[in-house]
Amino acid sequence: MKQVTIISGKGGTGKTTITAAFAALARNAVLADCDVDAADLHLILKPVVKKTVGFHGLAVATIDEEKCIKCMDCVNHCQFDAITEDIKIKYEACEGCGVCELVCPVNAATMIQRDSGLLFESETRFGPMVHARLNTAEESSGKLVTEVRHHAEDVAKKRDKDVVLIDGPPGVGCPVISAITGVDLVVIVTEPTFSGIHDLKRVIDVANHFEIPQAIIINKKDINPKKTNEIKSFCENHDIPLLGSIPYDTLATKAMIEEKAIPEYDKGNVTSSIIESWAALRNVLNLS
Repeated sequence: MKQVTIISGKGGTGKTTITAAFAALARNAVLADCDVDAADLHLILKPVVKKTVGFHGLAVATIDEEKCIKCMDCVNHCQFDAITEDIKIKYEACEGCGVCELVCPVNAATMIQRDSGLLFESETRFGPMVHARLNTAEESSGKLVTEVRHHAEDVAKKRDKDVVLIDGPPGVGCPVISAITGVDLVVIVTEPTFSGIHDLKRVIDVANHFEIPQAIIINKKDINPKKTNEIKSFCENHDIPLLGSIPYDTLATKAMIEEKAIPEYDKGNVTSSIIESWAALRNVLNLS
């Protein structure tokens, strides 16, 4: 079983659109949406939820009012101002550090798990999918990404799947690191703009740090041919496989409105370019 994470370094490059297109072309894949802070792959794939699992992120403090002696030690030691003068926890401010539990002389302060989101195992028209929803204002999105990946791996093993296709988060932060660590290949979707190339290089630095092989797809290749050629030269100079170059077309938006992957919606040049990119990806991974 191979694992591939599709990332972008920035939002808006077409990462999820390409992931959905690859899902439509894959014969034996598990899909995983690891963009848990703003998941949207489900909008195209319309998963039917089969199993729901609660997710617990950071622990949160609680005060037993019957035990509390109002000594104020917890208030004085809390660095996040998460405990009021009348010894009430401000849950939105609590960082789960546990100092209140440590300093409380009567064990009135304790740390408890809190519900931080939900993880789903679902079925789509293209096969099984694992995805999640992080509650508003919750942290630990990197931890939830790891949970999504573990569930996707379990599903792939149980159902004898060839590949796990992971729709990764944008950027270069903790969720991205959780989404790419240990995978067989990172596919970076970029666009031929100044900011696109800048963020492409940043995410390559992250992948290189963790010694993860990379490949690149140029999306909207014709909006700036000069920058497209610059990306191609960069790939050649750094020995990074260029899987394909996809032309700009408004049909991508039209397909999303129809809740369809591009290969389902259109059989023109964009789909041909995506099929070529998918074939190149399978070749890099040595998938039959």
